[in-house]
Amino acid sequence: MKEKQESSRRSFIKKLTTTTAAVAVGNSLFAAGNTVKPFAILKRQLGYEYNDQINIALIGAGGMGNSDTDTALKVPGVKLVAVCDLYDGRLKDAKTKYGADIFTTKVYKEILNRKDIDAVIIATPDHWHQQISVDAMHAGKHVYCEKPMVHAISEGPAVIKAQQETGKIFQVGSQGVSSLGNEKAHELLKSGAIGQLNYAEGFWARREPLEVWQYPIPADASTQTVDWETYISNTKKRDYDSKRFFRWRNYTDYGTGMAGDLFVHLFSSLHFITDSIGPNKIYASGGLRFWNDGREVPDVLLGTFDYGKTQAHPAFNLSLRCNFVDGTSGTTYLKLVGSEGSMDITWDKVTLKRNKTFASDDPFYLDKLKKAGVGYAERKKMLPPEEITYDADKGYMGGPYDHMVNFFTAIRNNGKVTEDAIFGYRAAAPALLCNDSYYKDSPMFWDPERMQVGKKN
Repeated sequence: MKEKQESSRRSFIKKLTTTTAAVAVGNSLFAAGNTVKPFAILKRQLGYEYNDQINIALIGAGGMGNSDTDTALKVPGVKLVAVCDLYDGRLKDAKTKYGADIFTTKVYKEILNRKDIDAVIIATPDHWHQQISVDAMHAGKHVYCEKPMVHAISEGPAVIKAQQETGKIFQVGSQGVSSLGNEKAHELLKSGAIGQLNYAEGFWARREPLEVWQYPIPADASTQTVDWETYISNTKKRDYDSKRFFRWRNYTDYGTGMAGDLFVHLFSSLHFITDSIGPNKIYASGGLRFWNDGREVPDVLLGTFDYGKTQAHPAFNLSLRCNFVDGTSGTTYLKLVGSEGSMDITWDKVTLKRNKTFASDDPFYLDKLKKAGVGYAERKKMLPPEEITYDADKGYMGGPYDHMVNFFTAIRNNGKVTEDAIFGYRAAAPALLCNDSYYKDSPMFWDPERMQVGKKN
């Protein structure tokens, strides 16, 4: 074990400065007597090329759909030609925002039938992700689908099959996967920066009305302006309800709760950084503590997950938590803890802390160790951790932009994306099983390799 740890330490020291992202380093890393925390600047190397214009369409023109489209249009050579939504007001807004010549429709298959569309962004409520994704790929369209990839655990195989059969580029929209922060954390973990991984945790906090799904309902919302029948055509039939349409994340027929909206981001980043394929045991608890507005999902959720040993990583545990009434305003982060240090990770920053030790010359401890039969050289004493922060360069356009660039680059080069259907399903599955655990008040078991619901060993 000592030889393994020493090898890990030497590997990390050797590889620390051989990075594709850190190009400017201050205060000589971990220099003796350094009282200022070291830092490094993370930069994205630009200069990609494009040859052909890519025409895109948006299906689901709500807040996330517009945000994704705005990001996509920042990538050179991308043009929006059509928008689909079930609410008249969003179609009108699309023409105002993107141009009067934009084709608009309430029927997504009219989008798929157009020959001038190369790719679609799917940002509908979760219960439509699978069907539109499958239909789009079979219609010859590349797909950028918002997370979670599917609404139910049973839906994943159909999306994977469609991608494999059609050969189309399919990217799931957990944007942090392509960020500088995630890339740096992956590199540091591989180089042995924190030793052997044994624990990870993630946290997401929100408290403002829009952030906790109290989305505004337009004054003209009605069955005359909303195609309610299409909206509910693949789920339980109900009378028109504006809240269920515009605040859909609060209801299990259409959304996937806190786990599907937020935990899935943390799963995606964790799996990218660790090269993991997922946990094998999931348990969740929580409750509806504050937002008693008729929603069917909790506003406080805690999840614990067991990850088994694989060729990519040792066995470790994961803890996730989400609070929609966080009085501290909270933060969003992922922490990885290992035998020699830890990393706090966001999409734009990584803070690495490494344990520092030296041989103790305390005679009391030496005497105790001698009586216990432990040699002097084996006694170590903890010092304050060594720390370095890797921060994104000013002007960095962020993980969402990088994610779109990766998507369009794969289309142009007939390449691959990291967050394809298999990756997306392996990130969505533990989030969905987290919901199952919460509602059933029971642990859930998952076979991440076969991508099947499992049983207790």
